[in-house]
Amino acid sequence: MKKIVIASDSFKGSVSSADVAQSAREGILRVFPECEVICLTVSDGGEGLYETLLQQLKGKQIICSAHNSQMETINAGYILSEDGKTAVIETAAANGLALIPKEKRNPMEATTFGTGELIKNAIRRGCRNILLGIGGSATNDAGTGMLQALGIRFRDENGTILGYGGKILTRIASIDESGVLPELKDCRFTIICDVNSPLFGPNGAAYVYAPQKGADREQVRFLDKGLRNFSHIIKQEKGINISKVSGAGAAGGMGAACLAFFHAQLKPGIETVLEIIGFDKLIVEADLIITGEGKLDRQTIMGKTASGILAAARKHHIPVIALGGCVENTKELIDAGFLATFSILPYPVTLEQAMQKDFTLCNIANTTEQIMRIIKNQTQ
Repeated sequence: MKKIVIASDSFKGSVSSADVAQSAREGILRVFPECEVICLTVSDGGEGLYETLLQQLKGKQIICSAHNSQMETINAGYILSEDGKTAVIETAAANGLALIPKEKRNPMEATTFGTGELIKNAIRRGCRNILLGIGGSATNDAGTGMLQALGIRFRDENGTILGYGGKILTRIASIDESGVLPELKDCRFTIICDVNSPLFGPNGAAYVYAPQKGADREQVRFLDKGLRNFSHIIKQEKGINISKVSGAGAAGGMGAACLAFFHAQLKPGIETVLEIIGFDKLIVEADLIITGEGKLDRQTIMGKTASGILAAARKHHIPVIALGGCVENTKELIDAGFLATFSILPYPVTLEQAMQKDFTLCNIANTTEQIMRIIKNQTQ
């Protein structure tokens, strides 16, 4: 093996994209010490977007006060470009799932208000171009919290202003934009998302993603009903049909809000990131690409990082191997084009142990080493 590219998403809640790459590199060099190994930090628009683009844009880090999904005050950051005209903001920075302990997750209450605060901060600094990554959220509020932070109010049938969280969606009867931040109309939004799911229905935001955010079956049905109502109100008041738009269900429906209120351009997250970092040039003459994420399953091929890496690699006829802490739906992943998929877990462990950083990094290195040994044996 002369050249291998490592471009993996983070293993959410455990290790970063950069950590995965460095550990996989270690495993490769144990077997192929002369191999050129290119380690890339990538993201599909969720957790890790910030780190991925900070150097590429030669920007600076802006830290400001914001609220997490439980309306607790935290410090969150975003990237301000060198010329001060563009801000890169990720929902995960303020309203990410990883910020909330598992036992406290509740999409009925969770809000995207903090993301709106980051947008507002950037606009007041003079930014008019907003690149917003909307993956990795703890929310299912259809972006209403974000819009509330920007001055938009949602009222029930009695005209009462509603509060925050997914629980308000079924009660929205009208939208009040009289207090919206004036500068918002001059802003250009590009939204990058990590999934291509519709807003509601069996493949929508609630049914597919709300359970991992803490919702039980009854809450999932309630949230899906709310997303349907939100879509109806948007069509009624703004004349925009977001019911079947691919990506509208990203980040618990935030994709829909961005389309309806920002007239945003919605782009697949990983494709946008790969374009920015010049991925096509970096993989020229590579013998293999290694990618992965914490859990490999059918969602992996619905616009996630690994699927974007695979699509780019196939244009150059480069094989791709995917690593995951957990691997499901193997046949579907192989049918999608992966050469092989591997779980990094060497034996049954508790979820708590599986998520430990040192344990994960060691397993990534060891698994990669074993793969390299197989390859070396076959090529001798």
